[in-house]
Amino acid sequence: MTTRPGPHARLTGGLLLWYGVLGGAVAWAVHVLAAWSLDELACAAGSERVAAVPLWQAVGLAVVIPGLFTVGSLLVAALVWRRTARAGEEDRAFGRSRMLAVVGVWANLLFLTIIVLGGVAVLVLPPCQR
Repeated sequence: MTTRPGPHARLTGGLLLWYGVLGGAVAWAVHVLAAWSLDELACAAGSERVAAVPLWQAVGLAVVIPGLFTVGSLLVAALVWRRTARAGEEDRAFGRSRMLAVVGVWANLLFLTIIVLGGVAVLVLPPCQR
């Protein structure tokens, strides 16, 4: 016998599910905007510092923080996938959540790879190449 979750639990679970599905995409967008913008703006100003912080450290933060956000999103998607494993075929809500969790796991793996490779490119290549 299963019990229906309350409205607060459904809202929290729904928000966590969407974090698990879309978190990597949002983190990737923040990473691209922050890392490449910091690099371009610092070089346009003729400096390798951003507000007294070395450029490589500022760019490193723009890589690490979105990467950690994506790992969190991946863990949430994996947790939802595990918790919906016993969903019966007759319960369409659990089946839909399980399908979104699978999409979230694969999307987050893809976005994590893109963030890591983009971060390597930004950190390894010398800044301000003309």
